[in-house]
Amino acid sequence: MSHFLFLNASTREPGHVGNTETLARRAAAGLPASTRQTWCKLADLEIPPFVDLRHTAGTYPMPIGEAKPLLDLTLEASDLVFVSPVYWFSVPSPLKTYLDHWSAWLRIPGVEFKERMAGKRLWVIATSGDRDKAQPMFDSYRMCAEFLGMQSMPPLWGKGGAPDAVLADAAALAAADTFFRAD
Repeated sequence: MSHFLFLNASTREPGHVGNTETLARRAAAGLPASTRQTWCKLADLEIPPFVDLRHTAGTYPMPIGEAKPLLDLTLEASDLVFVSPVYWFSVPSPLKTYLDHWSAWLRIPGVEFKERMAGKRLWVIATSGDRDKAQPMFDSYRMCAEFLGMQSMPPLWGKGGAPDAVLADAAALAAADTFFRAD
């Protein structure tokens, strides 16, 4: 059974749904009813800053607190969906912290993170003011997927900006309706 883990990287204040989440929820509505969906707002989790121990300790302990269930969800999912607005032409900080922890998870004895990530699909849904300026972020995500042997799926992009701006992007909304059928 498919399990889609939606990792919302928005830093909008609580109670406000951003354009990227709006577009992602529209795309998710097109998934078969049997598909398990887990939604996680990364900014709401207490994930510690990443500390690079590669050249000192060399290995990492099993994560604790909210990082441990996040690792478990990541490994359980068949598909990861980065719900990622473009901030300063790049990856939003909550998602960057999550990705940095992948470096630790690669080095936890017994987790076999790289092997267990291989073959999963990575989807990206993003909004920004300009599609071309989102490309560096898309490239970064694609390279992360390739490093782990994941399938990097073509991204879904919509015109963002002020709240609900994406609702005026007819092309993005139409693409969202069939986005996950690209597999």
